[in-house]
Amino acid sequence: MQYIGYLPVSKNDHQMNLSRFAGAVLACTLIIGCAPFDSPRRDADRPAEVDIRDAAAPWQRGAIVTAANPHAVAAAVEVLEKGGHAVEAAIAAHAVLGLVEPQSSGLGGGAFMLVYERAGGDLTFLDGRESAPAGATVDMFVRDGEAMSFLDAWQSGLAVGVPGAVALYKRAHDDYGKLPWAELFEPAIRLAELGFKVSPRMAKSLVYVAPIGRLDENPDTAAYFFPNGQPLQVGHLLRNPEYAATLRRIAAEGIEAFYTGEIAEAIAKAAQAEPLGGTLSVEDIASYEVIERPVICGRFRVQKICTTSPPSSGIAQIMIAGIYDHLVTAATTQQDKVAAFVDAQRLAYADRDHYIGDPRSVSIPIDDLLHPDYIRHRAGERFAPAETPRHGDPGEVLRDRPIAHLLGPDKTREAPGTTHLSIIDGQGNAVAMTATVEFYFGSGRWAHGFLLNNEMTDFAREPSADGKPVANAIVPGKRPRSSMSPTMVFDQDDEIVMVTGSPGGNSIPAYVSKTIVAVLDWGMSAQEAVDFPNIVARGDKVRVEVAASPGRALASDLRDRGYTVEEREGENSGLHVIVVRPDRLDGAADKRREGIVRTISVR
Repeated sequence: MQYIGYLPVSKNDHQMNLSRFAGAVLACTLIIGCAPFDSPRRDADRPAEVDIRDAAAPWQRGAIVTAANPHAVAAAVEVLEKGGHAVEAAIAAHAVLGLVEPQSSGLGGGAFMLVYERAGGDLTFLDGRESAPAGATVDMFVRDGEAMSFLDAWQSGLAVGVPGAVALYKRAHDDYGKLPWAELFEPAIRLAELGFKVSPRMAKSLVYVAPIGRLDENPDTAAYFFPNGQPLQVGHLLRNPEYAATLRRIAAEGIEAFYTGEIAEAIAKAAQAEPLGGTLSVEDIASYEVIERPVICGRFRVQKICTTSPPSSGIAQIMIAGIYDHLVTAATTQQDKVAAFVDAQRLAYADRDHYIGDPRSVSIPIDDLLHPDYIRHRAGERFAPAETPRHGDPGEVLRDRPIAHLLGPDKTREAPGTTHLSIIDGQGNAVAMTATVEFYFGSGRWAHGFLLNNEMTDFAREPSADGKPVANAIVPGKRPRSSMSPTMVFDQDDEIVMVTGSPGGNSIPAYVSKTIVAVLDWGMSAQEAVDFPNIVARGDKVRVEVAASPGRALASDLRDRGYTVEEREGENSGLHVIVVRPDRLDGAADKRREGIVRTISVR
């Protein structure tokens, strides 16, 4: 039996994390009421708490950066060559991504950051996700008794949450920074003022969005992205002096320049504008705080998968790996292994969809979901390949006390936007950062050179189902469930093995889990794992990416096994992965986007 379960990650911090997490799990919920999910007594065969090791031999593998755009990678490398921490390189890279890849993330959005500090062995999860305004209501996307369609809600003012990315910059730099704060923004300021060439992906995204959204109608975004009424063309030299001015103010005045005053007022005004103006206020913006949440870890054979806790969907990575490890014991071919991976996804997604939300507003039975007995039970459940697996009930399995009936089914579909970057610095510290404005170009609303998010559409637009509340219902001040799940893997000696993550909306758990299984079980390199066809199994269909080999063969085999297969020429992943080999750093950038990998020697 392989151990899968919640593990504190630092000898110094685990008591604090456990108490903080327990408080979230056992709190009276705003949606359901007081209904704590108490965990069973831990089995004697569960191992003792596992700590990332305290001391480390000198790091001698250099540094590496992989991200979705060459300009962002160059910014990170510039910081690392000055002796900056991986966190500072991530800040510099993301500030550039907000400029050159605005369809995916930016200052007006949010992010999750997973940080590994090698010297002390600490792992930290900083939640900079957008939060709901105080004036948000559980039914704000309901009209005449029916939930609004995604496209109707997407670019409404109701969709805009309080941006968290800039506050995350500050918190991360306070905790880990070595360089002066202002230096981190120099690459992005320089690029915004001198200009950069529009990439094929940005140009293609503009053509895609124009017919379905308001980006070409809102005066500011129309002038910037659609000069003379036409979308920007590939190679156009694009300057953004407003963006440069905003970054200069943040660099000189700190994040107060963003969260109060003129910029905050512009954000609120843009969110409140018609059509369907929202309630986001300057008070909401000024009160935003980054949350440090627990890291969750689970065993996969001799490795330990560590990832982000709710409202992230990192739990799905651990569940998929654990269920897969039970199912794959009967596999004799690579096709059998892929089928086991498909079933593991289907079961884990069903549980993720049913139970996960903001832990401050709904009780989440996370320790039960990751309990080895429950993982084993789920792996033993049988569903017809064409059938939609139901969520499980860990309360019934572990204590004969059902809990699943307290929640209604949630079919929220997160849009496939977002970006991810992975970095290891010259001291062996690592960052996995996933950032977003939600759908392409966020809400399409503009303030001081950047776009605002539409993150509130990641909440369930239908607040109840079958007469019961859903876990991911809208609650003022809370954060919507996210598929973003930056992840790291450690070996039996607690040495870092892997840094991974991806954009892709609801498909993120599938994309990220593919890289973990492909590297750890299928023996692939980082790039081979990223290049391998994406397979997404959520609900009654299995999507298979067939553009790359062996996609069509896999699709045919799964169809022969009885699965309902949907063939896709491409998938919207943006996997950026680092695998730590004994003598080198093995990096990969997803060819489905425009990223690169750079490995450097750092003094």
